[in-house]
Amino acid sequence: MKNEELKNRDLDVLWHPCTQMKDHERLPLIPIKKAHGIYLEDFEGNRYIDAISSWWVNMFGHTNSYINEKVKEQLDTLEHVILAGFTHEQVICLSERLVKLTPDGLQKCFYSDNGSSAVEVALKMSYHAHLNSGEKKPLFVSLTNSYHGETIGALSVGDVELYKDTYEPLLMQTIQTPVPKDMSKESAADAAKEFEILCQNRADEISAIIVEPLIQGAGYMHMYHPHFLVLLREICSQYNIHLIADEVMVGFGRTGELFACEKAGISPDFLVLSKGLTGGYLPLSVVLTSDDIYAKFYCDYNEHKAFLHSHSYTGNALACAAANATLDIFENDDIIEKNRQKAAFMTQQLKKFESLENVAQVRQTGMVCAVELQGYKAEERIGLKVYEYGLKHGVLLRPLGHIVYFMPPYIITEDEIKTMMDVAYSAIKEL
Repeated sequence: MKNEELKNRDLDVLWHPCTQMKDHERLPLIPIKKAHGIYLEDFEGNRYIDAISSWWVNMFGHTNSYINEKVKEQLDTLEHVILAGFTHEQVICLSERLVKLTPDGLQKCFYSDNGSSAVEVALKMSYHAHLNSGEKKPLFVSLTNSYHGETIGALSVGDVELYKDTYEPLLMQTIQTPVPKDMSKESAADAAKEFEILCQNRADEISAIIVEPLIQGAGYMHMYHPHFLVLLREICSQYNIHLIADEVMVGFGRTGELFACEKAGISPDFLVLSKGLTGGYLPLSVVLTSDDIYAKFYCDYNEHKAFLHSHSYTGNALACAAANATLDIFENDDIIEKNRQKAAFMTQQLKKFESLENVAQVRQTGMVCAVELQGYKAEERIGLKVYEYGLKHGVLLRPLGHIVYFMPPYIITEDEIKTMMDVAYSAIKEL
């Protein structure tokens, strides 16, 4: 059968991400033949609800007809061109739209290929901007339990042991300051106070603080109050420290606003976007920053002041076409309001998890929901058991350790939300 054939061919040649490959001696790979809407389908006709948007990227469903059309149109015109010395209409249009849609003060776009790379851009740009102003500030601050990617710089500012510990000797020095311990306003104030104390002592060394606004994705979906961002913005402005908002995961409607920073009414110095930027179609990321930062690099030729950072596929025309199509859908279909209604339904469906003895906490921000399990040891690999149960019942769940979470495409219906959560509930109940 085709499924079995492809599994065997895959294991001969492929090394999969975030995977202990030995698991596949007993846990079958699932070759996907096609996908449409929220469903993935294998070669035997089995269908799976994509409850995690294929690693948080898919916004408007697989093989979306409108995005398909726009990418195909672009394919016949221009697939890619170097963005140094050249430009193209799709990247110009996308940049104009992002400048208009993002928080005030973000007027320039710098493109890269993926979230980790974009974080690297923001870190380097922050340090270099200070340097061009006559200040050498080599330290970066991030929150405890944070995750910003897996390239060396991005990994350095993260704080999830699972990803970081092995490579610690390779990483640059960074400082972690406490994340708010829960979603209360009081915890937000306490954590901000800790950061302010750090700034009082070391502000002249600190280039920037980087945060995932409201939700720490790979940090087990930990969530906190928007007030923390308000206080962080005030402290950064007071101490001449850049605020980098890593919205790779939470951007483009996940939190109930188009961008998570809007929940706090603040503008960062750097806004990092990727994942949902292209609707899940093609790799693309962007760092937005201010005219003030841009001006620090703008001069007659000086090789030391210029921002020399490049990626081969920067501003790829096909990816930009997908991104523009994605923004079209946001603009034409009132997605944010529809998401708020679906988030309210998800809130109702989450209530049943609260009665389970092995559930420690249920939390939600917008279209992101998390169910935290308790009473299990790491070696029990409880998340893997939930994953396997989900697949047997037609739902792709990929827990983060003991955290079962939901982050479906925005086109999911209420009936499909109920199915998705009912399967997860049954999986947790049977553990």
